[in-house]
Amino acid sequence: MSYEEIRLLKQSKRGTVYLVSEKDTGRLCIRKQLQGRYPVYELLQSCPYPFLPQIYEVTSEGGVTTVVEEYIEGCSPGGGTLPEKQLLKIAKELCSVLTFLHEKGIIHRDIKPSNIILAKDGHIRLIDFDAARMLKEDLKQDTELLGTRGYAPPEQYGFAQTDGRTDIYALGVTLKQLLGNQAGKWKYRRIIRKCTQIDPDRRYSSPNQVKRALMLAGCRALPWGGIVLAAALGIFLCFGIRAYFQQERNGEYADADLIPLPAPENPHWDGETGIGVWGNVPESGVDGEVAYGYRLYRRDTETPPDPVRDEWDLENGMWGNGGRGGDFPIYQVNMSGYLQSDGYYYFAVCARGDGVHYADSPYVMSDAFEYTGETAPYLPAPTGLSWNVLEGGDGPSYYATIDNYDDYAYGDSFNVFVYDKSGNYVTNNIWTKEEILSRGQWGIWIDGKCMPKDNGPFRFTVQVYTSRPNEYRSTPIKEKPEEEDYSPWLWPEDSSDEYKGEKP
Repeated sequence: MSYEEIRLLKQSKRGTVYLVSEKDTGRLCIRKQLQGRYPVYELLQSCPYPFLPQIYEVTSEGGVTTVVEEYIEGCSPGGGTLPEKQLLKIAKELCSVLTFLHEKGIIHRDIKPSNIILAKDGHIRLIDFDAARMLKEDLKQDTELLGTRGYAPPEQYGFAQTDGRTDIYALGVTLKQLLGNQAGKWKYRRIIRKCTQIDPDRRYSSPNQVKRALMLAGCRALPWGGIVLAAALGIFLCFGIRAYFQQERNGEYADADLIPLPAPENPHWDGETGIGVWGNVPESGVDGEVAYGYRLYRRDTETPPDPVRDEWDLENGMWGNGGRGGDFPIYQVNMSGYLQSDGYYYFAVCARGDGVHYADSPYVMSDAFEYTGETAPYLPAPTGLSWNVLEGGDGPSYYATIDNYDDYAYGDSFNVFVYDKSGNYVTNNIWTKEEILSRGQWGIWIDGKCMPKDNGPFRFTVQVYTSRPNEYRSTPIKEKPEEEDYSPWLWPEDSSDEYKGEKP
């Protein structure tokens, strides 16, 4: 084909990049003339992928490689300027294309926002493979040191050979840039931190593992919420995980090369409380927080389901801090909010692996709980929602509280959901009434690190979970809470005993 040059886009010691027009058709293309050979482009020409520009021509002559590829009309996604849902879609598509490349033995080595184009069809294109290389198992380090400072990990500067984990590092830095202020949320902060570990062995080992983590991070709590209680002591965070089980069944998230965790021991119901109990697995989770997944089953008869073959009615999960020591032999989850119709309920639980050293354990099944509270009255709704802010040597501590604790039993639990000024879920925490009273009646502690000043102000809602499900039902949670369901607004820097701010 013959082309007409329109304008020079880039020039460096490695070559030139032009926007050109195909003379016969008028089709716009990108033409690169690069010094040396580029087998990566030859491979990509024969293996097209939806999130990559199409390679039309690759020729090498006289030590110069000419590449003609598809011109993508669009723009690079800006740092935090797009809605969170769209940013997560971009991140997941980036993980998908990296999985494709790594399966072909291609390491991109220059992942950054400016090399991602959000095309007019709503999907991304990953561009610029000038720094890419093919993986060679016998090399101790790369022969050519390329990449963008700030996005490239240490091994890309000659300390070791780059491999797929090199792109994982740059992916983490890119996620931080794309998410902007939202990158400070702990659910993203933990993913970015793991991607950007200095030691490659401590990073995610594949883009699919990053994609899985993003899927979990992007999920809101399921209706009725989950609740996590400690057997003795601890502060727990419980987050709903929408069902990604179909992908697990299809093997997309299989961790075949990792050691499976031991399964939680003796899963069972704690009497008539609607609380599920199992043996703690301290090796589960990451960063000092154990993690579990559980599935709930309802049956008309007292016949236990098979955790491998039988369909479940709901899937959820939790992770929480404080569970790595020997002082936590068991974990408990109040499932009373999930009990909706009379019958026999079972749950199956597994320990979640970190995706680096451990894979998830098998699911193990509990005994039966007979639920007869389908028509029982609801617990009273929480009233008088307010913030308590207590000064301390390390700065203020934040507590969410209500004014009608006397309406509840000691075993009833309060799940506080915190939202920012844009209505985005930020964090949540759960304490029992007994825990609140034992800690001075300040309310439920909220981690201030999850409420940066730049994202303020914040407010919360509360759902109460019964510890007597056959006598009282948990307070219902609304898909979209009304204004009266929220607390007053709180600015994180405020240090008064109780702050009642105006709506922003």
